[in-house]
Amino acid sequence: MKEFAYVRASDADEAAALVADRPDAVYLGGGTNLVDLMKLGVARPGLVVDVSRLPYDRVEHRSDGSVLIGGAVRNSVLAGDAGIRWRFPLLSQALLAGASGQLRTAATVAGNLLQRTRCGYFQDVTKPCNKREPGSGCPAAAGAHRELAVLGTSEHCVASHPSDMAVALAALDATVHLRSPGGAERTVPVEELYLPPGRTPHRETVLAPGELITAVELPAPPPGALMRYRKVRDRWSYAFALVSVGVSVRQADDGTLDRVAIALGGVAPRPWRARAAEERLLGHRPEDALLRAAAGAELADARPLPGNAFKLGLITDLVAATVRDLVTGADPAAGGHGEEQS
Repeated sequence: MKEFAYVRASDADEAAALVADRPDAVYLGGGTNLVDLMKLGVARPGLVVDVSRLPYDRVEHRSDGSVLIGGAVRNSVLAGDAGIRWRFPLLSQALLAGASGQLRTAATVAGNLLQRTRCGYFQDVTKPCNKREPGSGCPAAAGAHRELAVLGTSEHCVASHPSDMAVALAALDATVHLRSPGGAERTVPVEELYLPPGRTPHRETVLAPGELITAVELPAPPPGALMRYRKVRDRWSYAFALVSVGVSVRQADDGTLDRVAIALGGVAPRPWRARAAEERLLGHRPEDALLRAAAGAELADARPLPGNAFKLGLITDLVAATVRDLVTGADPAAGGHGEEQS
């Protein structure tokens, strides 16, 4: 590991100024991803600025039903928050499915959103990787890519984003609060936080130098909305998603869907909001043939590779089953499917 300087920031302005002034500076929250990357030699910061003790560690439930989640809130605290479990169960389920208990206790909300891909070529400094070294190539496309993306990729990068929490936030129409050096603030939808890989996969987010995630905001859930997060992985215990889905739907009195939000994980360089599928389902009864056709519409522009083409069928099955189980009241865990952990 490269030698580095460490500073514990006393306020947000100090932290932002320190990181903005040095291109080799990084923020430290829980460190559950950053420290691993430093040990591997992938991340080589000269300055680590600890922001874990800044006053962004609260979950604020508002009278209008919305909630403001501080960027320094630990994943375990958020997953166990009574208001989140009751009104946003999709988010709690995603967090509980996303990591071991030890990691959830350390990891922060902001750090979870900004974690890096687990693509083996990115994490191996002896291999080329456009995300790590721009212009060096993407060996994953012709190599080991079973766990990688089928949507939103480019010829320069096929890596997938690993966050379960980000998928839930995308389905919940979350916005991310950002603070820049000098104190200016802005918000971006969580989907727009991430950049497509294009020709510059090393640029992963819209964050400007020194910009800090201070909070995530969730609008009030629609009355009567049904929510669920389901995750398919190679083993029941701590593992990243092959495919995951976050769903929030509501049925009108006539049985049609008047609210549909679907987000996918494990299949794209960012949490993937399935807008085409939502459009096909909105205003219709969620019959199985339509559910599968809607998922197919979302995959019209997919770019699977030989080793991960199976994900297309898995996406279709998972979307259809999750929406169907929600509207029928079925509990997938009771059926022994083994996709969920809550």
